[in-house]
Amino acid sequence: MAKKGVERRFPKADEDIKLSRVVEDTPQTRHPAYALAFADNEFLCRDELRPIRLQLELLKTEMALTEANVESTIVMFGGARIPSPENKDKARTKTLEGLSKYYAEAQEFARICTEKSMETDGREYVVCTGGGPGVMEAGNRGAEDAGGKSIGLNIVLPHEQAPNQYVTPEFSFNFHYFAIRKMHFLMRARAITVFPGGFGTLDELFETLTLIQTQRMNEMPVLLFGKEFWTRIIDFDALSDAGTISPEDIKLFKFVETAQEAWQIIADTA
Repeated sequence: MAKKGVERRFPKADEDIKLSRVVEDTPQTRHPAYALAFADNEFLCRDELRPIRLQLELLKTEMALTEANVESTIVMFGGARIPSPENKDKARTKTLEGLSKYYAEAQEFARICTEKSMETDGREYVVCTGGGPGVMEAGNRGAEDAGGKSIGLNIVLPHEQAPNQYVTPEFSFNFHYFAIRKMHFLMRARAITVFPGGFGTLDELFETLTLIQTQRMNEMPVLLFGKEFWTRIIDFDALSDAGTISPEDIKLFKFVETAQEAWQIIADTA
C-alpha cells in the first residue's frame, strides 16, 4: 500500500488485471491457467486455498472497520426468530410471542448505545449484531433510530440469514467461516449482551465465557437479558455444584432485564 504523498512504483492490482486482458485471443490466453492467481475465482475456491480465504475474511472486515476508525463495539447476540412487538401475533409459539418484549429492549438498548457512540464521532460503543432478523434486527434498528451507524456480521446459512434493512451498508459484512465471524464479534467488544435465542446464541455465549474463563480474553461485562429464560434453559448452579465449573465462573456474567439497567452496568465499568 502506497503511503500518502509517496509516488506508486507499481500498478494497482485492478490495473494489473486490466493489463492482463489486453492480449491476443489464443488458446493459451483463454485457458484458466493463464489467469492471474488473485483474479482466478476457481483457483481461490480450491480446498488448498482455505487458509488464504480464512485470512481474507479476517482482513476485509478488519481493514474496513479500522479505516472507519471504529475502536470499540457493543455486541448484541440473540435469536433470529424473536418477533417485534408489532408482529408478535405471527410468532410460531406462545413463548416466542412473550419474548417479543426483548426485541423492544434490544432496540432501546441499541438506541442508547448509539447515542453514546455518536458523542465519540462513532469511534466507541458501535452496535454490532449478526446482521439478520429478530434481536439482530432490533439492534440495528435501534442504532438507526438514534441516527447512527451499526455493524452487521452476516453468515451464509440455508435459511433466516440475509442482512436486515437497518444495518449500515458500509458495515454490512458477510462470512463463510463461523470462526472468523466470531473473532470479529469479540476483537473490538467493550461489552457482550445476550438476549434469548437458540443454538447460535448459546454457541456465542459459551464461547465468550470460555475465552474469559481461560483468560484468552480480558474480562468485560457479559449481560444476559431475561433471567427467567436463561435460568430455565441452563442450570448454572447445577454446573457449579457438580464441580464442572467453579463458583467464581458464575460471576463472569450478570442477568439484566432492561436496556437502561444494561447500559448502566457498561457505563460503570467504562
